[in-house]
Amino acid sequence: MKRTQLAQSTYGIGLLGLALAGILPGCHQKPKQAAVAANGTKPEAKASGPCADYAAKLCAKTGEQTSLCGATKLATGVMAPAACTAAIKEFALTEGLLKDQRKGCDELVNKLCTEEGKTSEVCTMLQQKIPQVPSERCGGFLEHYTEIKAQLKAEVMKNQPLAAAQQAQIAANDAPSFGPADAKVTVVEFSDFQCPYCSRAATATEQIRAKYKDRIRFVFRQFPLPMHSNAKKAAEAALAANAQGKFWEFHDLMFKNQQQLEESALEGYAKQAGLNVSAFKEALSTSKFAEKVASDMKLGEGVAVQGTPTMFANGKRIENPTDFAAISAVLDGLLKTAG
Repeated sequence: MKRTQLAQSTYGIGLLGLALAGILPGCHQKPKQAAVAANGTKPEAKASGPCADYAAKLCAKTGEQTSLCGATKLATGVMAPAACTAAIKEFALTEGLLKDQRKGCDELVNKLCTEEGKTSEVCTMLQQKIPQVPSERCGGFLEHYTEIKAQLKAEVMKNQPLAAAQQAQIAANDAPSFGPADAKVTVVEFSDFQCPYCSRAATATEQIRAKYKDRIRFVFRQFPLPMHSNAKKAAEAALAANAQGKFWEFHDLMFKNQQQLEESALEGYAKQAGLNVSAFKEALSTSKFAEKVASDMKLGEGVAVQGTPTMFANGKRIENPTDFAAISAVLDGLLKTAG
C-alpha cells in the first residue's frame, strides 16, 4: 500500500497517530483494542466504587482510546478504594501533570490555528483529532510542524468533493451495482474482500439497500490491498460471478467467510451461489478479470483511495463507511437537498 514519505519515516509513523487518527477508518490501520497488560493479556479485574470513578475521571481527560486510560483502568482494578479516594481528592495535581504532558499538542494546535485561522478546515480537523493522540507523542511535534501541517492540508484536500469528471468515472456503468441509473444519489465503494472493516461496510450496504431501495444507486469497485494475500484473486472471483449475474450473492458469501478465501474455497462459494463452476474456474485460472481489477484500483488511486473501505456519496467522501448511522445521515441530507 502506498504511503507518503512522511509516513515512511521513523518519526512519521508516530505522526500518523496525529495526522490520520480516526480520519481513515479501514484496513490501513490497526483496529482499536482494549488496553493490554505488559504480558499481552487483557485486563481481567474491573474497578468499582471510587476506583472506577477515578479511572472515569482520568479517561475523560485523556480520551478513552489512550494507553494511559487503559493502564489506569487496569491499575485501579487492583487498587484499594482508600487509595483511589485519596487520588480523587488530589486530582488537581493529576490534571496539572496531564497538562504538562500534552503541552506539545496544545502548542501545535495554537500555532497552526493562529496561522490558518480558527475557522479553517485544517484547524478544525486538528482540533477534532488531537484528543486521540497519546500524551507521550505530544513532545517534539513543533520540530516537525511543517510536515504535520502539510499532511493535514493534504487530508483536507482529499476530503473535498470530487470533480464532476471524477464522479462520472467512478460511477460509470462498468462495475457491479444496484439501484436505478438515474437515482439522485450515487454511492461508490472501493472495497477489499479480505479486509475486516469491509465486512462491516458490507453489513452497512445491506442496510442501505433495505432502507433506500430504489432511491439511490450503489456501485461496488475492487481495491484489493497488497497486504492481503487472497484479496486480488477474490476480487477477480467476484467479477467472474458478476459476469454470470450473481455478484451480490457471491459478495455476501465471501464476506461471511473472510478467513477462507483460497481458490479452492472460492470454487465452493461458486457452487453455493449457483454459478457455472467450469466457467468460473476458467476465469480464475486465466486471470480473465485481472485487468478490470487493476482498472478499478487505478480509478481509486486517482481519487486518493488509500485504504478500504472508502465510500463516496455524490462525490463526497463518507468519513465512517462502516457505520450505517453515519452513512444514512449523509444520504438523507443529499436526498433532501436533491428534492
